[in-house]
Amino acid sequence: MTSSGTNPSGTNAPTPFSAAWEVLLPAAAAPARSRGRALQGALRDAVRSGRLAPGTRLPSSRDLAADLGVSRGLVTEAYEQLTAEGYLRSGRGAGTWVGGAVRAVPARARDLAPRVPGAAADFVPGTPDLALFPRTAWAAAQRGVLADLPHADLGYPDPRGLPRLRTALAALLARRRGVVADPERLVIVSGVAQAMALLGLAMRARGWDTVGVEDPGSPQHADLYAAAGVTAVPLPLDGDGLVLGPLRASGVRAVVVTPAHQFPTGIAYSARRRAELLDWARSVDGFVLEDDYDGDFRYDRAPVGALQGLDPERVVYTGSVSKSLAPGLRLGWMLVPEALAEEVVERKRTLDLGHPTPDQALFARFVERGDHDRQLRRCQRAYRERRDTLVAALGEHFPGARVSGIAAGLHVIAELPPRHGPQAEFLTRAGAAGVRVRALTEYTHARTGDASPGGGGVRLVLGYAHLPPARIRDGVRVLARAVGAE
Repeated sequence: MTSSGTNPSGTNAPTPFSAAWEVLLPAAAAPARSRGRALQGALRDAVRSGRLAPGTRLPSSRDLAADLGVSRGLVTEAYEQLTAEGYLRSGRGAGTWVGGAVRAVPARARDLAPRVPGAAADFVPGTPDLALFPRTAWAAAQRGVLADLPHADLGYPDPRGLPRLRTALAALLARRRGVVADPERLVIVSGVAQAMALLGLAMRARGWDTVGVEDPGSPQHADLYAAAGVTAVPLPLDGDGLVLGPLRASGVRAVVVTPAHQFPTGIAYSARRRAELLDWARSVDGFVLEDDYDGDFRYDRAPVGALQGLDPERVVYTGSVSKSLAPGLRLGWMLVPEALAEEVVERKRTLDLGHPTPDQALFARFVERGDHDRQLRRCQRAYRERRDTLVAALGEHFPGARVSGIAAGLHVIAELPPRHGPQAEFLTRAGAAGVRVRALTEYTHARTGDASPGGGGVRLVLGYAHLPPARIRDGVRVLARAVGAE
């Protein structure tokens, strides 16, 4: 088909409608009841995509209907609808034209997830083994929830979360992490990231514009508080935890800590330092923000209880399923002191009106039936084996390497002998061989290049939880060859 008529320029050259005509054929073949909507959608998409350019004159309704084999009324209705929406324009006796209001936007859907495919070995920390996700148990819980969920629970929820989940989670956290878990103080959030954002907003509302963070520590803490308008103040660590002198001198009234298994150094805060930290919070009328990111995973003894259990009015406790199940679930929680509870809950309400209720009901059922405990035991066994495999492989291929930190979590600190330095050259060789590793210095707020305690050696933060034992052994072997260790 070639549409004839006059272009907006006044010439008698054929218009380009014929180039887009074929996209309307499937719409014409649609079932009678949906043919009108299909035709409107096809025309709309042709304009949006640029196949029908602004200024293109369309055939008369009679001609287009005859060509497509549909009723003229169907075409007329489509023209009128798209004219009302601004896609087309028309004038009495002047025909129908593509309007100039639409701008073609190329369709694309990029994946910005933090994945780096193609690595020969990936020891970057922070990711659990997603293959351990309990699909069968999760699917069973989901079916049960969808069958039993009351209609009322599909409405807007309590911004703190479903009472059923808060009750089940409070019991779990009290039993496993030793917290003082009042369901009324428990808030369900989209992971620890949202918990930190809510706390940052609450701090700003109080006029607090700084927060202390561990150095070295998770770079996400500083970034999350910065997004809420709160500046992170790096504070040094020693073998017992956060150093109290710099903390007192900093002037902050809130500090983020990972006391059960500090990230990334791997230490556990000593009992004395935990008590001193709480004394500081009381003295400044402030708060300790506890990120219990992997507190369930201790391999040499029972996990140390959460700091919050010692003073629930001075500690905000946060955790999530990101290490026990999967970070993609975006499900976490926070236990809030009474002084912060009302403000944090109101911030949660205004941000998103509450966490999705089907997800909450599903996780509540998962916890109530003991599935979460079983998943934690399964991960505990797998991650202990993988840590042992990594330590043994380092000893075999990097004689003299020292692994520091407690036997816990999803990563280790490996200090290699000075002969493997300088660190920058080591990292360059590893990267060229396709081995992804992170140096401890990458987690410090004041970068010091190759500097590391004990001289010019290499200090690495090696994640292992996401790698099967065979991949761990192969990865360490490839790394050793790449840097000339064997």
